[in-house]
Amino acid sequence: METAIAIPADVARRLGYYVYVLVNPIDGLIFYVGKGKGKRALAHLQDGRRSRKVEVIKQIRAAGMTPKIDILAHGLKDEAAAFRIEAGVIDALGLPAITNKIRGWETKKFGRLPLKDIVALYRKKRVTIKEPGIVIRINQLYRPGMTPMELYDATRGVWVLSKRRERAKFAFAVFAGVIREVYEVAQWLPAGATMNTRPPGDVLDTGRWEFVGRVAPERIRKRYVDRYVGHTFRQGSQNPISYVNVD
Repeated sequence: METAIAIPADVARRLGYYVYVLVNPIDGLIFYVGKGKGKRALAHLQDGRRSRKVEVIKQIRAAGMTPKIDILAHGLKDEAAAFRIEAGVIDALGLPAITNKIRGWETKKFGRLPLKDIVALYRKKRVTIKEPGIVIRINQLYRPGMTPMELYDATRGVWVLSKRRERAKFAFAVFAGVIREVYEVAQWLPAGATMNTRPPGDVLDTGRWEFVGRVAPERIRKRYVDRYVGHTFRQGSQNPISYVNVD
């Protein structure tokens, strides 16, 4: 059975007020919207009262799973703001369809994220990369809920790179300073040389490169995924690429 992620005490203190949703992993649908602070989002998992929400949680657990918790907005200054957002989300979910084409202001940073990502964002637990690698910031391409293939394709190209790329054994996908995945690089190829889930216009660019590879071994992933490497990049640098241990 899946286990629900905890909210460490240091993260709970810094979250401020937030709005969250409980998602049924069986069908991917939201079944509860709430607001609070601290560890409030976890309280429902111990709720023993009779309610429709509790019945859904029981059904999820009977299937060998755990409700998924996503944080919709966080860092809110007061409860009133959380109340308004909570009410708006409940109203929106009652509509037959949502037609917005883009997400709201700074939602990549303060909008909906899995609780696991929120913890990593607030903790910023630093790690020093020991293997020869290339750290790749995908801030413009990353979005919550990407499939593993979409995340892989967003990371592997297309980039302006020096010959040092050939000495990079691993590629680190980074969003907001946090490592989201690690890939073992098999080969570097000219951009557009392989199939890609991204639109063709995103990858066909002469002089740029992409890699092919696979998800890194679990011992490597355990060491780096959800760890902070924002300090790897020079302050103010717009270059999405940083080489480590390849000189």
